[in-house]
Amino acid sequence: MVSSFKEKGPENPPKKRYENLINGDWMAPSDDEYFVTSDPATNEPIAEVARATAGDVDAAVTAAREAFPGWRDTGPPTRGRRIHRVAELIREYEDELAELESIDQGKPLSQAKSDIKGAARYFEYYAGAADKLEGKSIPVGPDQVDFTVREPYGVSAQIIPWNFPANLFARGVAPALAAGNAVVVKPAPTTPLSAYRMAQLCFEAGIPEAAVNVVAGGGETGAALTAHEGVNTITFTGSVTTGQAVMEAASENITPVTLELGGKNPAIVYPDADVSEAVDSISTAIFTNAGQICSAADRALVHADVYDEFVEQIVTVAESYQLGPGLDDPEMGPLNSEGHWKKVRRYIDIGRTEGATLATGGTTTEEEGEGWFVPPTVFTDVDNDMQIAQEEVFGPVLVVVPFDDNDDVVRLANDVEYGLTAGIFTNDVRRAHRVAREIEAGNVYVNKWFGDTDQTPFGGYKKSGIGREKGLEALDSYLQTKNIAINLTRSTSDDLPGA
Repeated sequence: MVSSFKEKGPENPPKKRYENLINGDWMAPSDDEYFVTSDPATNEPIAEVARATAGDVDAAVTAAREAFPGWRDTGPPTRGRRIHRVAELIREYEDELAELESIDQGKPLSQAKSDIKGAARYFEYYAGAADKLEGKSIPVGPDQVDFTVREPYGVSAQIIPWNFPANLFARGVAPALAAGNAVVVKPAPTTPLSAYRMAQLCFEAGIPEAAVNVVAGGGETGAALTAHEGVNTITFTGSVTTGQAVMEAASENITPVTLELGGKNPAIVYPDADVSEAVDSISTAIFTNAGQICSAADRALVHADVYDEFVEQIVTVAESYQLGPGLDDPEMGPLNSEGHWKKVRRYIDIGRTEGATLATGGTTTEEEGEGWFVPPTVFTDVDNDMQIAQEEVFGPVLVVVPFDDNDDVVRLANDVEYGLTAGIFTNDVRRAHRVAREIEAGNVYVNKWFGDTDQTPFGGYKKSGIGREKGLEALDSYLQTKNIAINLTRSTSDDLPGA
């Protein structure tokens, strides 16, 4: 069954049922299978969503491939204006999008609104880059003109995680479109709804309907997309394990990948730091979105001289949080799903077993129908070798590790397999510069957290990923370089490889 977006126009979501969105049409899944997305605060179902099969993915990739030449050849100023129009529409429908995101993901409404504003900003930012994707002239001598051009790859597969669905849709789709690519988006099965609405707004803005396709589903859908020979570049945000599977699938077709795979991010609090400032930044950085943030400050390394003061203050902050359904706009909402709730709960049990002190939190909802809530949780007296200090919990769980050697703390900070973000809290500017250089992380914040913006590159070292998103560097994931050499004289036998 196929119904046309052009005929029906955008509908105020949530709908009761979402089909695949391919070539601007609502297309039922080929095996007629659907899954249910639910409100994580109440476990109440929101909508049925098509579970895309390999055949559905193939149809979406085919549509994107057919749309690609026309979109690629659309004049850059026109591309930019249409992408900017997407930003305007996102702002126009900000309240609707935020409510949809809040009920589907679980986050407080005010945080969802912040995410939507950020999504609009991504489209604004990359709209301005569309007519500035320049090559360069290379001075090889008077006998040859040599220059480069930057060209889109073709079809970009965008695999969107469940923690910031609408925002990360924009973070990947906007630069991909600005560079001239067509996209196939696979949102997470627990948070698929905003992707459909964002795609509709792209159509309304004048983006070709086949240039933005949405197919939802779990691992099988993702595997069909990443292994598809018609996909030319892949952007994935998620776990290390799934990222490894994405790389393995992409290797079959030598498809380039951009991976953002999470972190175990250290926040170093030196004895000369403003402790209240550090507590304010770190509590926001670990408890926002219930800690479901790859760049969260989930590992505080605190000097012994200020350790007790830090712990006392952050426990007080943690215990002040109000929890509730996202649409009630509490300070913290539920975790996104039952499966993730069980994972976070398991790590809390591990922390207890390992001998860390549970300073606050740790309790979870038990009764069916209560939603997937975990209160802000703080473990103290944590050794950096403990499992809860080494592995990404991805929940509102902060581990506080004491240190007394200012030189050795950098070793502690780097002693994990991740390297996404890090924070340094100190009033010594020389120390801040030195430690920022020594930290193994793609983003380092000093006396704050979440210092990155849409204009700054974001990505990780080590197992935190490959490539960069955000900023102009993100465009490298969606453009490839072609070198053109034009001879101005008669060719000679001197033109040999390796010369």
